[in-house]
Amino acid sequence: MVAVRMPYLNRTLLLLLLLLLLLQMLGQIRTAEARKHGQRVRRWTGTEETQKHGASLPKKPPDVTKSRKSKTENLLKVDDHDFTMRPAFGGPAIPVGVDVQVESLDSISEVDMDFTMTLYLRHYWKDERLSFSSSTNKSMTFDGRLVKKIWVPDVFFVHSKRSFIHDTTTDNIMLRVFPDGHVLYSLRVTVTAACNMDFSRFPLDSQTCSLELESYAYTDEDLMLYWKSGDESLSTDDRISLSQFLIQKFHTTSRLAFYSSTGWYNRLYINFTLRRHIFFFLLQTYFPATLMVMLSWVSFWIDRRAVPARVSLGITTVLTMSTIITGVNASMPRVSYIKAVDIYLWVSFVFVFLSVLEYAAVNYLSTAQDRRERKRRERARSQSLPCTCSISQTRSMTMLDGTYSEADTNSLAGYTEEPMGPEDEPEEKQKVPEKSEHMVVHLSMSSEAAGIKKRKSLRALNIIQNTHAIDKYSRMIFPGSYIFFNLIYWSVYC
Repeated sequence: MVAVRMPYLNRTLLLLLLLLLLLQMLGQIRTAEARKHGQRVRRWTGTEETQKHGASLPKKPPDVTKSRKSKTENLLKVDDHDFTMRPAFGGPAIPVGVDVQVESLDSISEVDMDFTMTLYLRHYWKDERLSFSSSTNKSMTFDGRLVKKIWVPDVFFVHSKRSFIHDTTTDNIMLRVFPDGHVLYSLRVTVTAACNMDFSRFPLDSQTCSLELESYAYTDEDLMLYWKSGDESLSTDDRISLSQFLIQKFHTTSRLAFYSSTGWYNRLYINFTLRRHIFFFLLQTYFPATLMVMLSWVSFWIDRRAVPARVSLGITTVLTMSTIITGVNASMPRVSYIKAVDIYLWVSFVFVFLSVLEYAAVNYLSTAQDRRERKRRERARSQSLPCTCSISQTRSMTMLDGTYSEADTNSLAGYTEEPMGPEDEPEEKQKVPEKSEHMVVHLSMSSEAAGIKKRKSLRALNIIQNTHAIDKYSRMIFPGSYIFFNLIYWSVYC
């Protein structure tokens, strides 16, 4: 029995030894992996760097401005202070300097009475809580992520309609902290603000607009807002230009603003003056209106009997002036006062309308005059009807006879009733009735010649009377009055 059990004990001991060897090998493998991992971690953090041959590399001094955020917060001691309070809370007002660089003046809207401006807004103040020790006295620059952890001035734009901070490719915010605690806070903003415009001289006007900056929460007892370098705090790009305006000047001012419920606040103003370019409106408004007025004068030289021509010309000019007035007012705000362009357009419209009324008066008076002339001719015809009949009969007899020519009738002007001698006339014609016949023929032919001359003179008179006296006077009065109006208008508004 003892001999049988011995092989089983040997086998068991061998198995146990094998297990122990396996466990020992696994432990060594894990230890080697842990050592390798530890070297990799130390090399990543910069505490130890090795090469394949075991030689150490020199350490690179850490860049304070590009170190990790946790290091920055520890350096500026952000967690050690309450930045919800302003610097020197409970003490005097903290001075905050401001300067602005105008990048562009994007648009001016007369309809909405506002303007859009893009600018760089910079704030300067001192916060001793952000001071740090530095052997080189160099500042540290950060982006907008640190702004949310510290105190910054709460400046806003008064009377702004829309504004935003540019965020391409990241938020356009820069924070620079100096070792002594001075802070520069800069951001790029586009703002649309209201501008109270006066259009009484439009389009010969100049507009003055202002962009106003003010602290929202802190009164002048807590925060003193001021221009950092006076008038030099505002800088502009020389390439700024507008299509309708000429930028004359930029300047800065400051004053206190009072609110009845909260108190006094420091307010900064960016003022700029714009003068409108007139050439566009000369081409689009003034020249077309003047041409329409001059076109309406053409009807004064058209025959007054050409009713379709003069009426269509007058209606065309009136409708064109109405279209010009409507187009100008469509691009303007609905103000309750009269603009300079309204005066010019409406006076031009009155001139055009008066030219239409002038033809109505000419047509009416001409019709009345023709009616009176017709009645007078009918009355004269009715009074001279018997004589006309005898003259026509006598003329027909004379033409049938053929004895007397026109020269003979003209030579009978000194005809008398004495009988003619026998040597001058045949015997059968020396009777008194024939002398009467000769007298009638002479009188009839003389009356006929006078009638021809009269008809010729009446025809010439009718030709002259086709140009009515009102048209003659209008050819001088209308252009003279319009030229006088233009002289007064441009002397007043230019």
